[in-house]
Amino acid sequence: MSRIYLSLSKQSGFEMEYVEKALRSSWITSGGPNVNDFEVELQNYFGKDSLVTALNSGTSAIHLALILLGVKAGDEVICQSLTFSACANPILYQGATPIFVDSENETWNICPDNLEIAIKDRLKKGRKPKAIIAVHLYGMPYKIDEIHAIADRYEIPVIEDSAEALGSSYKGKKCGTFGHFGIFSFNGNKIITTSSGGALVSNSNELKQKAIFYATQSKDNAIHYQHSEIGYNYRMSNICAGIGLGQIKTLEGNITARRNNHSFYKNLFKSIQEVELFETKSEDYFSNYWLTTIVVNSDQAKYSNYNLMKAFEEKDIETRPIWKPMHLQPVFEKYPYYGNKVSEKLFECGLCLPSGSNLTDEDKDRIGNVVKTFFNK
Repeated sequence: MSRIYLSLSKQSGFEMEYVEKALRSSWITSGGPNVNDFEVELQNYFGKDSLVTALNSGTSAIHLALILLGVKAGDEVICQSLTFSACANPILYQGATPIFVDSENETWNICPDNLEIAIKDRLKKGRKPKAIIAVHLYGMPYKIDEIHAIADRYEIPVIEDSAEALGSSYKGKKCGTFGHFGIFSFNGNKIITTSSGGALVSNSNELKQKAIFYATQSKDNAIHYQHSEIGYNYRMSNICAGIGLGQIKTLEGNITARRNNHSFYKNLFKSIQEVELFETKSEDYFSNYWLTTIVVNSDQAKYSNYNLMKAFEEKDIETRPIWKPMHLQPVFEKYPYYGNKVSEKLFECGLCLPSGSNLTDEDKDRIGNVVKTFFNK
């Protein structure tokens, strides 16, 4: 039996056409025709007023968003605590201070109540945050109406971390298009991949051109190499964009496959009282279910999430714990945190399950057998 991984990329069969095009043209560096075409495809997908800059990672996109918002050393940026470290690291790149905010139970994303508590407290200290980074965790949209109402009230721009949420939407509008900036990741474990890559979504051509300027080493308009600002090597490569052009053709099919995986798990766990499946609580929320996740609630230690993870591993099936909150990470634990330990509880009891777009019926049978044996069903 081959190993079942948490989330592998699925080839569409169209990638080689665009990669070969890049090779034939000898355009095998950053930028190029494939990059331009990939941006157009994404812009068409997100709809009007969404301008896309293709980059080499989602992390680069967050960093550029902070730069474009004028975040500098000594500033403060509010960041959702329950997320991957790549969300918070760029705050430190700028010499700024992350202010971590807890999650709420419905979407597992940034809590509106604690967000406002954090903003009010920072204002009392004379420290108005320069930005809010809110995450659509595991593809689940955050409470967009509530979060943006608070952000608007205090005039703080929102960066939407949609790294895991390509294809998710709220009230019919695509995630990544609500904030001042949206960011996406095309890492190898995402809904579609460019092998490594990301995108920054903005609402003006001026912001897009400035993002490209910073992403290509901030070269001034001069006949020689001249630089008046610090720049970065963040532009997506033409080869990677070619892979993306092939991948995006099957995006909708991949979203359907991930949502079908979630339906499989819903049926699998429906009679297991110790497990709560993480899912949308309202029709306003459409999740791509990039990863299907559960919370194991049991008084019996033998039914813990870690013991279930070990049972899967014994059958060569990869699972992983929920993200460890940033305010518990050694590199971030000294920074302010506002919350009620919701994210800590999720980390203690949560588990991410195999959710790849290429999960087969045979794979699901193996997964189901582990679960039924573990819970004596």
